[in-house]
Amino acid sequence: MTVESTAARKPRRSAGSKAGSTGTKRSTTGTKSTTSRTAAKKAPGTEPELVQLLTPEGKRIKNAEYDSYVAGITPEELRGLYRDMVLTRRFDAEATALQRQGELGLWASLLGQEAAQIGSGRATREDDYVFPTYREHGVAWCRGVDPTNLLGMFRGVNNGGWDPNSNNFHLYTIVIGSQTLHATGYAMGVAKDGADSAVIAYFGDGASSQGDVAEAFTFSAVYNAPVVFFCQNNQWAISEPTEKQTRVPLYQRAQGFGFPGVRVDGNDVLACLAVTKWALERARSGEGPTLVEAYTYRMGAHTTSDDPTRYRHDDERAAWEAKDPIARLRGYLESETDTDEGFFAELEAESEALGRRVREAVRAMPDPDHFAIFENVYADGHALVDEERAQFAAYQASFADVEEGK
Repeated sequence: MTVESTAARKPRRSAGSKAGSTGTKRSTTGTKSTTSRTAAKKAPGTEPELVQLLTPEGKRIKNAEYDSYVAGITPEELRGLYRDMVLTRRFDAEATALQRQGELGLWASLLGQEAAQIGSGRATREDDYVFPTYREHGVAWCRGVDPTNLLGMFRGVNNGGWDPNSNNFHLYTIVIGSQTLHATGYAMGVAKDGADSAVIAYFGDGASSQGDVAEAFTFSAVYNAPVVFFCQNNQWAISEPTEKQTRVPLYQRAQGFGFPGVRVDGNDVLACLAVTKWALERARSGEGPTLVEAYTYRMGAHTTSDDPTRYRHDDERAAWEAKDPIARLRGYLESETDTDEGFFAELEAESEALGRRVREAVRAMPDPDHFAIFENVYADGHALVDEERAQFAAYQASFADVEEGK
């Protein structure tokens, strides 16, 4: 069975059909503004067009296209989404603190992006496969990966502390954008096997400028791969703002590759859940790839080695704080469900217990082997590596000499 025949196991509907025209509408929304060379910049005081089901104030908005994907959600399930976001944020805060205390070498915080990750993560099925970057701690939580297993790599004691096949959650990818190619290849294999599962690849707005991402878009479209590209546009690629990378909204790039794109409010967990469910169902039914742009904000630093105060203003951060994803869902729970203060109090205690568990687990980890970096570079060793190892050993020994002289 050829890749071509299996990739097209369910032919795409024509642009004139209902599904095809809907997909085109999603991918080209806002194209009238692209006639201007400054279209990528929003007019002062305006908000980007996106799918939103829950306002920043916690008010439910009706949406004819996506309401059906969350129509049956229960108050208990809403509380579950809230719990996911709170515990993920607590874990992330503890990891940041541990890095500041010297327990981790680096940490990439997800602060502010909880709704995008929890909403999309909870939209996946157990048999779907996830390809993350290095910031998808919330998605890892949804896939059942123990938070403490994420920290070994950042401490330098392993290359990833979990078996990807146990949770269908790939190891973190540090190389920017390459996981989109991995996901596309895996999705092409899924199609060849005739499975009805889907693949989802996470990346950021900065990675959207990488050639690997463009190649993944090309292959996935040509082979009709069952993959969802989930771009968390947190407005900053380290210190580079989004408008310095693209002349059009990121989701519109999908149109040029021949598949639909949609922009969703990345701080709205219900909207992220609904849109990702739609995209994954589309992939499973043989309609090919989708680009989802979750429009959100990186509230903290790019990583703990970064200082965002050098390139962005406090008023920008304050404006996004008013759209906080956790506060938004709490407002809805308090006003529209029977959730009482007892739930929030219990969750607070649970989050503190999680923080303690993470802290104890990291401090129980071994110290990283400073010389492991020289191992397995060459199969049979190399004189240059031996020389570099000796130089590094001498450098390490110099600190012991200083300590002894005190």
